[in-house]
Amino acid sequence: MGRITTRRPIMKLTLGEGASRRADTLAVEEPLEIRVAGAPLAVTMRTPGHDVELAAGFLVSEGIIAQTSDFRSAIHCGGPGTGGQENTYNVLDVSFAQGVALPDPEAARRFYTTSSCGVCGKASIDAVRTVSQHPIAEDDIRIEPERIAAFPERLRAEQAAFDKTGGLHAAALFDVDTGEMLVLREDVGRHNAVDKVVGWALLNDRLPLRRQILQVSGRASFELVQKAAMAGIPLLSAVSAPSSLAAELADESGVTLVGFVRGRSMNIYTHAHRVRVDGVGTGASEPAAEGASRAR
Repeated sequence: MGRITTRRPIMKLTLGEGASRRADTLAVEEPLEIRVAGAPLAVTMRTPGHDVELAAGFLVSEGIIAQTSDFRSAIHCGGPGTGGQENTYNVLDVSFAQGVALPDPEAARRFYTTSSCGVCGKASIDAVRTVSQHPIAEDDIRIEPERIAAFPERLRAEQAAFDKTGGLHAAALFDVDTGEMLVLREDVGRHNAVDKVVGWALLNDRLPLRRQILQVSGRASFELVQKAAMAGIPLLSAVSAPSSLAAELADESGVTLVGFVRGRSMNIYTHAHRVRVDGVGTGASEPAAEGASRAR
């Protein structure tokens, strides 16, 4: 367990200085098969570690479970069929509490994720507009932009595995009232990092995540907004850009979406009332403003 990094011999080449052989540290990427009551449900490419959280968060994100009492246990088992095969810790079997409905057997056909995309296996984009059991439109948090601006640096300071590999995404939860970082998780997949955070919340009986902010290290894609909405998170902050569909979903679901959080600037794409802003200037024309956001 905990196979987060590995060493590999490489050739280091520097133009004008020649080449040398050395060892480099890489982020581990291995498949995790998630089963429910012994039946295969999904496969995701992930960085090993916090697998139970990952599975729990995935199940919340997909609307299969919604609260701590739905989740009973999870155990690593062997490979396909588990018939005496060595336990590679790449298969996790989840058990639900009595009375909780099992996933539709057809769901397994829709779920195949990779470390770059959390919803690639969906039959259509409409199928991922899952209705959250934790509505957040009325979450009345208010936060100073100075605090949001500080979150990426605090996130980066805690990324121990990234320091070794340079190849991991991170996600963290911050409490609006205290400013405390509650949890941080890293993974080769940005959606996996968020699932691990949401799974941590489920296993610690913290759902819905009202008055919490989700900070991510990269861009804000559609699936990250979906995961925030499904967990009841009112504000998602990203270091890089959101996609158009991410902004659309955030607007529809009541999530405040903030992107390009770099230095002293940020772009607020939806539900800006949650960010305390003293005044709003007219700014430049729309095309110029759009170009400026991408230049940062």
